[in-house]
Amino acid sequence: MSVTPSTTGTVRAVFLDVDGTYADYGVVPEGHVRAVRAARKAGHRVFLCTGRPVSMLPKSILAAGFDGLVASAGAYAEVGGTVLLDRLFPADLAARTVRALDAHDAVYVLEAQEALYAPPAAMQRLQVILDAHFEQSPEGPVGSSDIMRAVRPTSDLAAVPFAKVSVFDSPVAMEHLVGEIGGAIAVVANSVADDGRHAGELYQHGISKADGVAAVIAHLGIAREDTVAIGDGANDLEMIAYAGVGVAIEGSLPELVALADRTAAPPREEGLVAAFAELGLI
Repeated sequence: MSVTPSTTGTVRAVFLDVDGTYADYGVVPEGHVRAVRAARKAGHRVFLCTGRPVSMLPKSILAAGFDGLVASAGAYAEVGGTVLLDRLFPADLAARTVRALDAHDAVYVLEAQEALYAPPAAMQRLQVILDAHFEQSPEGPVGSSDIMRAVRPTSDLAAVPFAKVSVFDSPVAMEHLVGEIGGAIAVVANSVADDGRHAGELYQHGISKADGVAAVIAHLGIAREDTVAIGDGANDLEMIAYAGVGVAIEGSLPELVALADRTAAPPREEGLVAAFAELGLI
């Protein structure tokens, strides 16, 4: 798919997945920071488009400066501080979800934009799981600390409004949990800490990152064909399909690579630097 260079004056909206795309184990390469700043200086609009809620985005990930973000895999979107979407689990679905997770003594967090909420009894196990995942990073468990700082141990989770759930360890398969909960719920792989356990992200069926992308560009008056989406995970499929140009990170899910218009190298190789240059963004 051809891309008009920025010298023509065309403003593009660029949407970047976080884990495995913009950052590696929560650490953002310096080249990616420079690429984002250069693209914005050239007049383009750059957004994070992540499965994480706002509360799971530390200053280190936001440091480059963005025009806004899509969070909670499309349940939330904002541009310049103006909230465009903020979809929460309906009360009945939320209650069934918490009951099912607690019945199986699962390790999970309820993801809200202002904070993460977890059962007090699961806090130690959550720390161990996150540390084990993020210790694979050359930088050490920095990402683990960033997440744990946002977690609030809460006994009455049935009263907490939330947009999505990250399950880090369950004694039963995620498909079993979805069946128990019932209703409009779906599951996708957990990109943060799925290390052989029963883990995944529970979200409202029918909501995807593409919803957030559509809301942002409608707000800005940017055409769909002038959007670029870059990602690597299962929750990026819809936004890659929706965008004018879809870019998959090398080594991503085969179905994502097949859907994308092109590929980019992973964060450890600062792949967004070359991708932005090839797309005429910098």
